[in-house]
Amino acid sequence: MSSNHSFANVHQAYHAHVYYEADTEAQADVIYQSAAASLLPIDLGRFHRKCVGPHPKWSFQIAFDNAAFDEVMAWLEAHRGDLTVFLHGVTGDDYIDHTDHVGWLGKSVALKLDIFKPKS
Repeated sequence: MSSNHSFANVHQAYHAHVYYEADTEAQADVIYQSAAASLLPIDLGRFHRKCVGPHPKWSFQIAFDNAAFDEVMAWLEAHRGDLTVFLHGVTGDDYIDHTDHVGWLGKSVALKLDIFKPKS
């Protein structure tokens, strides 16, 4: 799946996870440093050189609210290069947030969803 420009701003908060690997770490670091300097107000997570949670690649997280949505999305599309960005709403239900409230910039990858217990 290629870029999903139909990802709608319908939640109060969002996470964007920029995925990278050893051979794209330098590129990801440039994006990370640039996001820290350019995107306000955001909450920039750790630069993980390992797989964390449901994420099948190394990643870092950008947390932002609905007021920053358009700016962050446009910035990510302009700066991500060929890196994949996984986007999801933050509603308090991790399973739904990582399955139903999702979007991708770049090629989608399968998440490790078995760590979540669906709320029913």
